[in-house]
Amino acid sequence: DSVTPTFASMVLNIRNPRWDGVPFILKAGKALNERKAEIRIQFRAPPGAAAMFPGETIPANELVLRLQPDEAIYVKANVKEPGLKTKPVASELDLSYKARFKDSTMFDAYTRLILDVLRGSQAAFVRDDELRAAWKIFTPILHQIQNEKIKPLPYEYGSRGPIESDELLAKVGFRYHEGLYQWTPPPGSL
Repeated sequence: DSVTPTFASMVLNIRNPRWDGVPFILKAGKALNERKAEIRIQFRAPPGAAAMFPGETIPANELVLRLQPDEAIYVKANVKEPGLKTKPVASELDLSYKARFKDSTMFDAYTRLILDVLRGSQAAFVRDDELRAAWKIFTPILHQIQNEKIKPLPYEYGSRGPIESDELLAKVGFRYHEGLYQWTPPPGSL
């Protein structure tokens, strides 16, 4: 019965020639299927992809920067299966920090932030102008939710969020492919 918002999904656009037509998708929520923070750059399919692999569903190539947990950078890319067949296969190029830097001590995010505070470093913190820009976007939305008593869309605990979120992302061209390539944390990760 709660009307407290616990999930948000939105598409933002930057109005300049460089980013025209590039959707920026923000998605955050509680009690979702995964607890993670990542930046996911999904590339558009090349113009000839459908002709090159007729009748095949080709997943999007992606560059993923996993911020937490278990920092990693990986690329999900489609390659032609070796041999005479013309069949696309999902492949990956993976840099997991814990696997690459096995002999280094990895601290959690809060430990690093506290150390930055003690050192006087502001590099990992949001600047004033960034914070003002974020509130300029979100404050009107939060006021509208509160003033109009908009009921949140329900979603199941442990799911990816409301179905409507996936529908919104699909409208701007984001393609989610369940089980195609899932990043595997290195041994010893949480």
